Amino acid sequence: MSILSMTKTLMKSVFHGPYTLLYPIKKKEVFEHTKGSIEIEVADCIHCGLCQRNCPTGAIQVDRNSANWSIDRLDCIQCYYCVESCPKKCLKMGNQYSAPAVKKVRDEFTNARVSGN
Repeated sequence: MSILSMTKTLMKSVFHGPYTLLYPIKKKEVFEHTKGSIEIEVADCIHCGLCQRNCPTGAIQVDRNSANWSIDRLDCIQCYYCVESCPKKCLKMGNQYSAPAVKKVRDEFTNARVSGN
């Protein structure tokens, strides 16, 4: 009985073709609510640090004095907490994934206008 069921599965697999995509040639469809990488409009950021405090992995660093905002993409788990906590709504969750990385690098963004607060 098992040979008959195995033959049925084998024949189905032979005539179906591959079940996976040929990645470099065919890109995967990205759905609307796919969580990807964090994007920031640094000109709108007030550097309050709420995103840094709410980040469970500590991937985000905010320096209010020098108006720097940085993220370690390999530590980010795309949990969306930073986007929800931002009072100015300058953080967005893009639905494309980050480019593959060979070594750990922090993406740094600097605001040109430093407030005197």
